[in-house]
Amino acid sequence: MLSDALLFLIQSVGGFFAGLLLLRFWMQWCRAPARNPLTEFVQTLTNFAVLPVRRFVPGLWGMDLASLVLAWVVLIIEAVLTLSLKGIVPVSGAVIGAVLLLALVLLLRLAVYLAIGGIFVMVILSWVNPSSPMHALINTLTRPLLRPIQRIVPLIGAIDLSPLIALLLLQLILIVPLTYLERMVGAIL
Repeated sequence: MLSDALLFLIQSVGGFFAGLLLLRFWMQWCRAPARNPLTEFVQTLTNFAVLPVRRFVPGLWGMDLASLVLAWVVLIIEAVLTLSLKGIVPVSGAVIGAVLLLALVLLLRLAVYLAIGGIFVMVILSWVNPSSPMHALINTLTRPLLRPIQRIVPLIGAIDLSPLIALLLLQLILIVPLTYLERMVGAIL
């Protein structure tokens, strides 16, 4: 019972912080406006970790690699703690490699979940309050995902089906390749 509570706590805190770091990377990659409540919230909560790491992990082509590397490290720590609670201690090279791969798969899964959440928020804001400052930010974040689909699928009437198609494709990514990768890594562990 106590181990289940610790497992829940580790996964919740690790997933939340890794999600914030990944969102920070995504906002910088998409050139999201810096003067926005969500952007300021994410930067305030992650500055203590990202700013010192930037000394060792430089950016690349305008991307904040320190945030991305930190998100991966947080998920590595989460995986190690989770496996330790289950009685698996990563000491051999194969297990350490599997933990690194598992953290990478968890990072990809988290990125897909963030994209799904962003699309949902964008759709809801477009119905409820399209003039909201959050709508501009979320639109900036989801534009790289929706633009290629919008080029292929035209508007039907005045309805844009690209969010629906993007959600279907993201769900397929969760079901097929990511589940396969998780099972593959689980077989190593």
